[in-house]
Amino acid sequence: MVVFNIKVDKKSIFKTMLAIMFVICITLCIVGAYMIFTSNSENELNEINDNIPTNDIAELTSENYTNILQAVHKNIDTYIGQKISFTGYVYKADGFSNNQFVLARDMDIGNNQTLIVGFLCNYEKAQDLELKSWVKITGEIAKGEYNGSNIPIINIISLENSSKPAVPTVPVPDDEYVPTAVIY
Repeated sequence: MVVFNIKVDKKSIFKTMLAIMFVICITLCIVGAYMIFTSNSENELNEINDNIPTNDIAELTSENYTNILQAVHKNIDTYIGQKISFTGYVYKADGFSNNQFVLARDMDIGNNQTLIVGFLCNYEKAQDLELKSWVKITGEIAKGEYNGSNIPIINIISLENSSKPAVPTVPVPDDEYVPTAVIY
């Protein structure tokens, strides 16, 4: 039988553990500072994940339409001056001025139901546009007001007739969608 007699000094174990924890904390601080100071731009720290392309004119598609629509509505000030291009149909509602219409798409909410969604647009010849006609626009996002609320408004730069897309509906945004009304 072999017996080992080891004397454990509690003070030296405590000092060793304290030194190890100190080294770990210093290492984490250095790594954090390195990541902050070596980022490529300030925008990486304040990035909004909304999938808006960063080129001069952002092309909205059926797949990204509702995500971008939602992001622009939530952060209007961020997108003022951004040029966008997309296709939709002309929708007019009571209370619109002669130069206003919504370039609309139908959002598929399931159970064979859709909602009209879109950007309010300013266009000098809006009164000449036929309701439900499909057009492609290029415009610039501005901040406007409708019924007492701040909303994005697209000031149209160019407008051309278009055909109805193969898939005319758009999906709900990626994050949770909560309908404002229930239709039975």
